[in-house]
Amino acid sequence: MIALIKALQVILALSVLILIHELGHFTFAKLFGIRVDKFYLFFDAGNVKLFSTRSPWFVRLFPKAAAWETEYGIGWLPLGGYCKIAGMVDESMDTDYLKNEPQPWEFRSKPAWQRLLVMAGGVLFNFILAIAVYSGILAKWGENYISNEGNAIYVNELAYDMGFRSGDRILMFDDYVPENFGMLQADLARQSVKKATVLRGGDTLNIYIDQNRIGEILQNPGMFDLAVPFIVAEVSETSPNKALDIRAGDRIISIAGTETEFLQDARPILLAHAGDTAETILTRGTDSLSMTVQVDTAGTIGVFLQRPTIKTKEYTLLSAIPGGFSKTFETIGGYIRDLKLVFTPSTEAYKSVGSFIAIGQIFPSAWDWYSFLNILALLSIMLGVMNLLPIPALDGGHMVFTIYEMITGRKPSDKFLYVTQIIGMILVFGLMFLAFGNDIGRLLR
Repeated sequence: MIALIKALQVILALSVLILIHELGHFTFAKLFGIRVDKFYLFFDAGNVKLFSTRSPWFVRLFPKAAAWETEYGIGWLPLGGYCKIAGMVDESMDTDYLKNEPQPWEFRSKPAWQRLLVMAGGVLFNFILAIAVYSGILAKWGENYISNEGNAIYVNELAYDMGFRSGDRILMFDDYVPENFGMLQADLARQSVKKATVLRGGDTLNIYIDQNRIGEILQNPGMFDLAVPFIVAEVSETSPNKALDIRAGDRIISIAGTETEFLQDARPILLAHAGDTAETILTRGTDSLSMTVQVDTAGTIGVFLQRPTIKTKEYTLLSAIPGGFSKTFETIGGYIRDLKLVFTPSTEAYKSVGSFIAIGQIFPSAWDWYSFLNILALLSIMLGVMNLLPIPALDGGHMVFTIYEMITGRKPSDKFLYVTQIIGMILVFGLMFLAFGNDIGRLLR
């Protein structure tokens, strides 16, 4: 069931993103009087279609569809979608039109600035979608995050090896003061941090980051967990230790003779004593108390802990719109920095590139609109930025050639565009194979 829910979320998200992207091209093409022959969700490779408005049964139901200029449909290959614009070299590789003179309704007959807008339309609509989604999220739920200020980290092996210690408070990455605790690891990689300033006990220390380890940072999630002090907020009504004198504010510092400064330290010890008792030391103000606690079969003692402070910023419908713009452009900037790392071989960030399998893993196992919409906005930005790459098969490649034409006044030949399109498609398929290969490798590991 979990796999089905994740698959449905992936299919819905990708379908929305593809339709919005192609709608951007479609809208500007129609605006400038360019004929659009086909508008397809997914690819109809081999002319195999799951649905088409040119199908006999559809035309019988809707006779006017036979006169529609554009064929709308759904292909069988879920690797994207396309908008086939008349007179344009695209992924369909249809070159029959090159045998004829340019027609007024063709893409190649239009001024360069119009062709540029047609090409940029998909990316523009993806960014507009992200702005709209983020604005809606802020208006509905506001902005919630755990502040980095005042909170300590709990480190994994990589972070420990780099010099960080559980209980450290990260003050600065170089001259940048991180605000969102959940983004610490991403900031460490994206900012190419050379020096981390931390507060350890009462001392301020500098930890120097080896730039050759950026790849390890990207490949090892969970470097900085939130260090949760084992401080009791409330004893559960069903707790096996309800009769004991455990009070709100008590801090458990030792279980079964092992120091438990943080909840993460206590978990393995409690699991080892599941269904048994354990000698526990806790502090209450300046006093230390010792008691024997009962550990249930799940490895818990039946208490609720004090939660970290969640920062919440509320928005009105009007203030959510500029907030959506800000969130979108902030995310675009972060993703561009991610791409810079991917194309820097020494970081080995290319190993983190993923396909539909990786996308499926980031969706929650239960349907949650807040998570789904956040992921949808992020993927929309990723799709938009990726399409801006100057690869001929992508929008960015077409835009580069058009801008070159606008600057020099010389238009690349259709044959040149055809050849570069083939080269670009080879590069795109290479990226896809890399992504699938990385996902399969991760699954095998």
